[in-house]
Amino acid sequence: MDILQSVIQYILDLGAPIVLPVIMVLIGLGFGVGIRKAFSAGLLLGIAFTGMGVILGFMFGAIAPASESFVKNTGINLTAIDLGWTPTAAIAWAWPYAFLMFPVQIAINLVMLAMNWTKTLSVDMWNVWNKVLTGVLIAGISGSVPLAFVFCAIQVVWELKQADWSVNLLEENTHIPGVALPHSLFFEWIFFVPLNRLLDQIPFFNQRRFDPETIREKIGVLGENHVIGFGVGILIALFARYDMKATLTLGIQAGTALTLFPMVARLFITALMPIADGAKDFMAARFPGRQFYIGLDWPFTAGLSSIWVAAILNVPILLLWSVALAPLGNIALPFGGIMALCSTIPAAIITRNDVVRTTILTWISQPLWILAANYFAAPITDLARSVQTVTIPENVQYITWISMESPSWRLTATTVANMFTKGELFPGIILAPLLAIIFFYSSRLLKEEDRKSAIALGKTVEA
Repeated sequence: MDILQSVIQYILDLGAPIVLPVIMVLIGLGFGVGIRKAFSAGLLLGIAFTGMGVILGFMFGAIAPASESFVKNTGINLTAIDLGWTPTAAIAWAWPYAFLMFPVQIAINLVMLAMNWTKTLSVDMWNVWNKVLTGVLIAGISGSVPLAFVFCAIQVVWELKQADWSVNLLEENTHIPGVALPHSLFFEWIFFVPLNRLLDQIPFFNQRRFDPETIREKIGVLGENHVIGFGVGILIALFARYDMKATLTLGIQAGTALTLFPMVARLFITALMPIADGAKDFMAARFPGRQFYIGLDWPFTAGLSSIWVAAILNVPILLLWSVALAPLGNIALPFGGIMALCSTIPAAIITRNDVVRTTILTWISQPLWILAANYFAAPITDLARSVQTVTIPENVQYITWISMESPSWRLTATTVANMFTKGELFPGIILAPLLAIIFFYSSRLLKEEDRKSAIALGKTVEA
């Protein structure tokens, strides 16, 4: 058992830019695309992941100092430091049962495929850690490891189902056919879909589109990515009270990032097309009449400009939310997850890359992420100290993750687990049925949106 755990840990330590391309090469060979095409596709996928990481690191390095300056200017005292996803993942992987999540996810996926309960084959083994994190939090808060695995299994199921329900919507956005998104960060579609429908009822929104292409048609060069990025960077610098040089520098840096993101996103398209075509031909020959999709990590959606415009604009708004909610008990200081990609990505997909709608949806949903960051601050800190994979400075009271993926699910799962283990009925007895009602109502709306995308793509849909 220890040997297996060591092997899996070694593979995980290689990182997503190595692990996922290797998996993709093996899948390509399995689908019969040939060694040259499979190797080229896998290598290019690794380059795309690495390129995305480089730009994200560059962008975060530019934005983080501005956010720190803003916090200093406000004089607020927030004691839970947001470290982002990387330290949180390190804490999750230190759980003794973490490696068991691989066979759990694979087994559930294969059973669902065999029973025709899903059309998505998830190859995103890297983000197994998201299920591990759910298990760690449930086990840490409720004390029950079996319940942790039960809820993790439920998470695997809903990730696959949401991937099925949104595959055409993703194709309309990314122009990559046959690729799905079984990722936990997409779960907030359960709120974004009805909220987007609500915007449809407001005249200002139902008469206008604010996707990058439409914006460019209306205002010309002012709608170009590099110009939008420059303007947003200037805005962030003003919030931080930068001098002229620093303000212009941040503007150029933000414009650079917003220009490069779509370029790197095109690498994902080039890398994935041969595999997607091979998978389609392979499955069509062996399972006539059935469709199958390849489930991947979120970066293949990175070509949506609204993700990055909203992410940059998230910085001052998330900080303002943190300040505004401090009198009500907020202790979370945004830092590692300051751009809140966990909200901008699903919002951009749901709104079909509408910049204004994506920004609005992320802004109004941020209190949910702040609530989750506060709720999980103590257990994440306790776990970090117990596994000692993250060093917490002595002057830091708590660490947390303010852009936690699927916060509504994890809040509900942990409180429901406490109902079984500790007899604490509140708030689980309210959250569980409420989340279930929203999930099933919104799933109908998501399927309708996916059907619209299928029609827009010229596909034949069932009556």
